[in-house]
Amino acid sequence: MSQKVEQALERLIHVLPLKENQAKLGPEIKRLHQDILSAFVETGQIMSKAQIMEKIKAGGQPASYDAIKTLLENNDMVVFSENGEPVGAYPFTSEKREHKVLINGHQVYAMCALDALSVSPMFGKPAKVVSRCRVTNEPVNVEMDGKQILNMDAAGGLYFGILWAAANTCACCADSLCMEMMFLKNKTTAENWLEADPANREIFTLKEAVDFGARFFVPLME
Repeated sequence: MSQKVEQALERLIHVLPLKENQAKLGPEIKRLHQDILSAFVETGQIMSKAQIMEKIKAGGQPASYDAIKTLLENNDMVVFSENGEPVGAYPFTSEKREHKVLINGHQVYAMCALDALSVSPMFGKPAKVVSRCRVTNEPVNVEMDGKQILNMDAAGGLYFGILWAAANTCACCADSLCMEMMFLKNKTTAENWLEADPANREIFTLKEAVDFGARFFVPLME
């Protein structure tokens, strides 16, 4: 891991300490969280409230759905709607965002560009990321198998950009920083984007972004 990726990883963990939060909630909730993540790949959608309640009951957990929802929500691990239904769990969302991931015969949505690149490494399955460049609106297609980029000739010039200043302690990461983590079509586009606000923006090559995302998300499934 390069020093640049290591520093960015530390910075993101400071903003969103998913692994730390997952670990402190105990083994039962950790497994539930992993089941929620796996559902996106296995079924193409997030587990419903009813399905989560079934998991709670099957596991013999004394806690209520509301109690577990509060734990997951307060630790910014799962995003819920106003009526208590789960709508997202990093790196996935049930909202129609610009980043799609085709995996295991399903199309799912990722919260941001980094999240999209992390799905194949997380689950060890081939995947295709379909998105767009935030600046030029040109299409983005990345074919992956784990951390390996299968279409490097076509996609290798792609960059990933992040606006760190978008992080907001008053809002969950899904609605703040994630909205400003994007694909940039090539080096020139990325450098021009960076120059507009170098104090708050950072860019990464595609390989750096895959490494960055994998190191952040893969531990959640271990």
